Amino acid sequence: MKNTDDFSTLDHNQPLDNTLWNDDLEPALSSKRTWGWLHIFSLWVGMVISVPAYLLASGLMHEGMSPLQAIITVLLGNLVVLIPMILIGHAGAKYGIPFPVLLRSSFGTVGARLPGLLRSLVACGWFGIQTWVGGFAIYQILNGLFGNAFIGQPMPLIGIDLAQLLCFLSFWGLQVFFIARGMESIKWLETFAAPLLLFIGVALFVWAYINTDGLSGTFSQPSAFVEGGEKEGQFWSVFWPGLTAMVGFWATLSLNIPDFTRFSKSQKDQIIGQATGLPLPMALLGFVSVSVTSATVVIYGEPIWDPVDIAGRMGGFTALFGLVLLIIATITTNLAANVVAPANGFSNLAPKKISFRTGGFLTAALGIAIMPWKLMESAGSYLFVWLVGYSSLLGPIAGILIADYFFVRKCRLQLQALYQRGGAYEYTHGWNLKALVAFALAVLPNIPGFLVAGGIIESAPALLIKLYNYAWFVGALLGGVIYGLLMFLSTSAKANGTIPVAVRGQG
Repeated sequence: MKNTDDFSTLDHNQPLDNTLWNDDLEPALSSKRTWGWLHIFSLWVGMVISVPAYLLASGLMHEGMSPLQAIITVLLGNLVVLIPMILIGHAGAKYGIPFPVLLRSSFGTVGARLPGLLRSLVACGWFGIQTWVGGFAIYQILNGLFGNAFIGQPMPLIGIDLAQLLCFLSFWGLQVFFIARGMESIKWLETFAAPLLLFIGVALFVWAYINTDGLSGTFSQPSAFVEGGEKEGQFWSVFWPGLTAMVGFWATLSLNIPDFTRFSKSQKDQIIGQATGLPLPMALLGFVSVSVTSATVVIYGEPIWDPVDIAGRMGGFTALFGLVLLIIATITTNLAANVVAPANGFSNLAPKKISFRTGGFLTAALGIAIMPWKLMESAGSYLFVWLVGYSSLLGPIAGILIADYFFVRKCRLQLQALYQRGGAYEYTHGWNLKALVAFALAVLPNIPGFLVAGGIIESAPALLIKLYNYAWFVGALLGGVIYGLLMFLSTSAKANGTIPVAVRGQG
């Protein structure tokens, strides 16, 4: 069924609140609904084929999994996260609204700024990580061309040398150029780059195949969890947090996917585009990752889990060409996955003062401030502190959004009221306290586990540490159930007349 303006047109004859509306946050009209399933598929390919995504499977191997175990874990995680992707994307495709506006239905016209800001800050962290990866690829290219002439001593406090910092800032500036050109430039870049990115995966696999006699023995490598292995009997203690990390990797996009599906031609396009563009390409990238990591053991005598490091060791034209492609892959992922959401999120804080472009510039600035190279120091900190940690924050938001849109609202939103104060989504001075309570209670069980994983505290009750292994699942389930129950009880109280009519509102 094609989208029409029946659902996505605001009546500008009715007053719209300046604190809730600007051109970037307005519902997408039919004239802008030009994304078919192939565009959404290309968007996903552009985001999937990236160094951080590559590091997922090789990082699991680093933690002790066999190649096959790592690939299956990646596939399962992406099949799980595909479900909220499609469900939350439904509202964008139907009403043409971005993520910050959809949040107003459940959190309130003002309260929506809190989860929107949390999502934006996580994206800023990811923007910084991806920028570091791209900048380091440039650093490797320069050292490959000039015989390691740019390798220097790490600077105090910062922890990287001057050349690394300058390469990081150069890559940062390249992305700011695309941010300044807006959303259409991102769509064009994703569609153009998708074939090149697929070529990267094929080229890496061919390199591994040629240099290891047809990958002989690659998938015969035992895991560290088998009898006599280094981590005998500990498989599930790595699998569950690993699976949560796989879900957490795209937990960010599962929230703000309406930022993209709002431009889709139909629900069918957004569903097919996402279903074909996410799980299988992620699994294939995992296959390439474990194949190449296994090949490095044969070629270099040690497992190397970072493709930028591998390309740097290759030397010659092959290394330079590979690193250039890695730079393209990083740009496409970063712009779509880590700029659009915070740009809209920051814009939602003050729509008349912060445009999409201004929000993008804020994202870029914060991406520098976090010093992302420190997050990438080890596989363990990347997977189990960063990925699992922020999934404990975003899971509850996903649960609340799905419960509100499908079970409380039955997929019916009052579009005009999403841009007005005093309407159906005003709640208590713009805050839906039920959503805030549900969010807080859903995050609470995961805090002790995060503090232990991050080394902030030494110990916590065993049950709470174990719960942290399932952080996204626990948060999403608790958030959705608690929110649904609170809204149901509130509706029942209103129907029974136990709440005065003067303070009744929707939810």
